[in-house]
Amino acid sequence: MLKSRWFAPAIFAAALLGWLLATTLVEFAPLLADVLDRLTQFIKTAFFAALKMIIAPLIFFSLVAGVLQLRKSERMGRLGGVALGYYIATTSIAITIGLIVVFFIHPWTATPPLIEDPTALGGAVPVNAQLINPADGSTWSLLNNLAQRMLVNPFNALAEMNVLGILVTAVIFGLGIALTVGEDSVIPTFFDEMTAVIFRVSGWVLSTLPLGIFAIAYQLAGQLNFETLVSLGQLAGVVFGATLVHGLVVLPLIAWWATGSPPWQFLRDISQPLVTAFITSSSAATLPLSMATADKLGVPRAKSAFVLPLGATANMDGTALFEGIAAVYLAYMFGIELGTTGIIAVFIVAMLSSVGAPGMPSGSMAGMQMVLLAVGIPLEAIGLLLLIERPLDTFRTAVNVEGDLVGTLVAHRFTEGDGSTDITKTLANEPQSELA
Repeated sequence: MLKSRWFAPAIFAAALLGWLLATTLVEFAPLLADVLDRLTQFIKTAFFAALKMIIAPLIFFSLVAGVLQLRKSERMGRLGGVALGYYIATTSIAITIGLIVVFFIHPWTATPPLIEDPTALGGAVPVNAQLINPADGSTWSLLNNLAQRMLVNPFNALAEMNVLGILVTAVIFGLGIALTVGEDSVIPTFFDEMTAVIFRVSGWVLSTLPLGIFAIAYQLAGQLNFETLVSLGQLAGVVFGATLVHGLVVLPLIAWWATGSPPWQFLRDISQPLVTAFITSSSAATLPLSMATADKLGVPRAKSAFVLPLGATANMDGTALFEGIAAVYLAYMFGIELGTTGIIAVFIVAMLSSVGAPGMPSGSMAGMQMVLLAVGIPLEAIGLLLLIERPLDTFRTAVNVEGDLVGTLVAHRFTEGDGSTDITKTLANEPQSELA
């Protein structure tokens, strides 16, 4: 259902229907309005309970599986090192673009906040889930807050929705497994399959978005107004512009530096996978076409068979950019002040949450929940974001795929003649994970 061309229109139609019913029934059919109010309150509660249900296992299993995927980079030697270095560099550039946007271009601040007190939504945030506290005015305060939540009992971290504790536990356990178990161990396969299960369950929850959006729009109809919709349009425009800068300027320039091919020629050469990513909003569905395109760009299949699946798991520039900007916007709209340190921390959390994001339409919403919890925003706020998320998802998926293809060019340039192709021959024949 998520891949259906009618899914995005269904979300908009559900939001419009919810708003129209809430604004008209109170006047013309108050008894029916009261029944719908109770029903939509139940649907909204169930929808967000389902979202919260998948957060902790999704973070844990996807990150452990991601770390185990990166284990191959050690065997790949220089090829893996170059690829990982490229992913870190481009994600850092994307975060820098996002920081520039929220510090200097923030048109939504001309609109009054939607809710001055976020607790008015009734969506309490677990105390241990909040990573960024507005009261922490200094870098040292934030670091102390981080240290207190990093190394904790992993079971407590999962139960209390301690996002940072889950992150650190997953990375440490992933590294421990990667450095301990043998190549024939079933443990990496177990985590891959558990991650696939969690992604499937996440897909089921996300498929109920139209129903959830209907209930949220009905409940928030009193707060939603034309100014709020304008601010959403401004957010969409800012995210779209920042994504275009990264996709049409930064990445083509890196490809030019790596290959000498002019940016316009590079964009023309990769147009097919970009269009496919735009239409499907799925990096997983685009992976076979991306490999064929890498062949045409002159990258040996043995290298692209390693770099592209790794990039589809760990390289999510567009997703990190979107989640960071959107979280700052929602913090403003729901009355949560973020200082300079807090905003920077938001983007760092967004970068971490984007690693291992599901390669499916609207898959970033799972990571978005983690960012919202870290900021202290009730998950109800995500309903506002979902009104524009799906159209933006098409563009950032295309940028994610473009970044993966540029990564193959960079990795190929810096590993020519070092034996990487021989080392990775078997990877070209391995079936690729659906988690990409």
